[in-house]
Amino acid sequence: MKKSLLSAVALTAMVAFSGNAWADILIGVGGPLTGPNAAFGAQLQKGAEQAAADINAAGGINGEQIKLELGDDVSDPKQGISVANKFVADGVKFVIGHFNSGVSIPASEVYAENGILEITPAATNPVFTERGLWNTFRTCGRDDQQGAIAGKYLADHFKDAKIAVVHDKTPYGQGLADETKKSLNAAGVTEAMYEGINVGDKDFSALIAKMKEAGVSIIYWGGLHTEAGLIIRQAADQGLKATLVSGDGIVSNELASIAGDAVAGTLNTFGPDPTINPANKELVEKFKAAGFNPEAYTLYSYAAMQAIAGAAKAAGSTDAEAVATAMKEKGPFPTVLGDISFDEKGDPKIPGYIMYEWKKGPDGKYSYFPQSM
Repeated sequence: MKKSLLSAVALTAMVAFSGNAWADILIGVGGPLTGPNAAFGAQLQKGAEQAAADINAAGGINGEQIKLELGDDVSDPKQGISVANKFVADGVKFVIGHFNSGVSIPASEVYAENGILEITPAATNPVFTERGLWNTFRTCGRDDQQGAIAGKYLADHFKDAKIAVVHDKTPYGQGLADETKKSLNAAGVTEAMYEGINVGDKDFSALIAKMKEAGVSIIYWGGLHTEAGLIIRQAADQGLKATLVSGDGIVSNELASIAGDAVAGTLNTFGPDPTINPANKELVEKFKAAGFNPEAYTLYSYAAMQAIAGAAKAAGSTDAEAVATAMKEKGPFPTVLGDISFDEKGDPKIPGYIMYEWKKGPDGKYSYFPQSM
């Protein structure tokens, strides 16, 4: 009798444990949580964490509570593969990330083979969604869209200027530079220089001297804020009066910390800023009250979590492939970026890129503001 009672208790405990395990949905957040691009990794992490907390408070995803697992890829493709394999081993169903296109593209193949849906808030290289994989989505735009806007802007505003196109040789940086160059050339403008540098370079004296000799007054930069800030500062220090124009890879206030006052007048493309949408006022204040400024990709990450939750509800399932199908067929889904639908490739149907200018805000600190403001 005691043995039977013990078995019944054990069985009850096993059922209860399995019920708790089933009642959690594991979502990975992959990005550069350390290293030179950690500011962007923090944006992805904080956005996903706040979205998970808010969705859980409202009942979770189809009754399942979200649990997050973080993966630090340090912006390195090999480390990104390691993160992807760990997510697979740990039973992750969905991944928000990665930040870099050069990491997102190879990682997505690991995810596709293992039944994991990936939605990136930040990887803009077209290749990410052009390979016909079932599992690739993004809440941001693409470099062929961004480059078209940038190239037209340069042709319209700086047609007679000597323009240098410089990139960091990465899938993101060179991809964006090439798309911008293509658009610029199509408008009848030929760049004065086309150069590549290496990620992590610190001394741009030779490049700046070459630009001075060529009479460059506009630098189009394809890459991230780390090298951009050094180029801006060193150009100013060496007497090169040139405006740097770039893309969404420099949308971190760390740029101003690196470049100093020379950042004033810098231009960059980015999507419409969701933090200035009145509908997001309370959410933005929530982030700031927790000591985090939700700039750049923070709300794009938040929206990625909302898209997963909305599609899972529409599918009536948390199976990744069922959710992927729903994301393409059942939208639009309400998010902090507005209502988002996804096309058959996994690209979002959202407003396009606009131009921002770096200047001092009301708080006396440099940041990027829409040019219309």
